[in-house]
Amino acid sequence: MDGNGRWAKGKGMPRIFGHKSAIAAVREATEGCAEIGVKNLTLYAFSTENWNRPKLEVKALMELLVSSLSKELATLTKNNIRLLTIGNQDDLPKSCQKSLAKTVEATKENTHMNLILALSYSSRWEIVEAIKKVIEDTKQNKIDEKQFDADMFESYLTTSGIPDPELIIRTSGEQRISNFLLWQAAYSEFCFLEKKWPDFTRDDLKSAIYEYQNRERRFGKTSEQL
Repeated sequence: MDGNGRWAKGKGMPRIFGHKSAIAAVREATEGCAEIGVKNLTLYAFSTENWNRPKLEVKALMELLVSSLSKELATLTKNNIRLLTIGNQDDLPKSCQKSLAKTVEATKENTHMNLILALSYSSRWEIVEAIKKVIEDTKQNKIDEKQFDADMFESYLTTSGIPDPELIIRTSGEQRISNFLLWQAAYSEFCFLEKKWPDFTRDDLKSAIYEYQNRERRFGKTSEQL
C-alpha cells in the first residue's frame, strides 16, 4: 500500500494526512475482496524498515492503527472477516498490541475471509527467525534432517497455514518487492499501478484481478503441459 506520503505532499499536506486518507482505500480493498470471494487478503501495513522513519510519523501511524482497529471492528464483524497478523508484534507499542489482540480475539470465529495485517514485518526477519527455530528444534532432536523439506520449513514461517499469494498488487508506480513475502511470492503474479494508495478503489482491485485471471500461470511448465 504505497504512496501515502507522496500523495499528501502533492496536495501540500503533511504525510500523516496521506496515511489517514488511506483508510478509505483499505476499506475499499477489504470489502471488495470480501464481495468477490477472495479468501485471504494481506496488507503490508508497516515494515521493520519503517521504524527508521521520523519519530513523529511513526508515533502518528501507531496511534492511527489503534483508532482504526477500534473503528473497523464493526465492519469486520458485519462482513464475517477474521483478522490475523504477521510480523514482530513485540516491537509494537503496548497500546497497539492490546488493540490488535482485542480485534483478533473478537473476530476469531469469522469465516468468510482472512484479513492479514503485516505489521513490523520483513521477510528477511521472518526467514531468519524461522531458521533459528529450525536450529533449536534440530538440537532437541525434534527434526529429522533427512526428512526436512520446503513444506516443513514453511511451517516455521509466520504465514504457516496461509496460502501463498497468487497476486501481489503494488501502488504508486514503484516496481519492487520491498522485503515482502520473499519465500511465499516465488510464483506470485505482480500488478504495479501508477495510482497512489489513497486513490485505490475496488474497481482498481477488480481490474487487477481480471488482468491476473487472463495470465497463464505455468509454474515452470510449458504451455502445452497445462
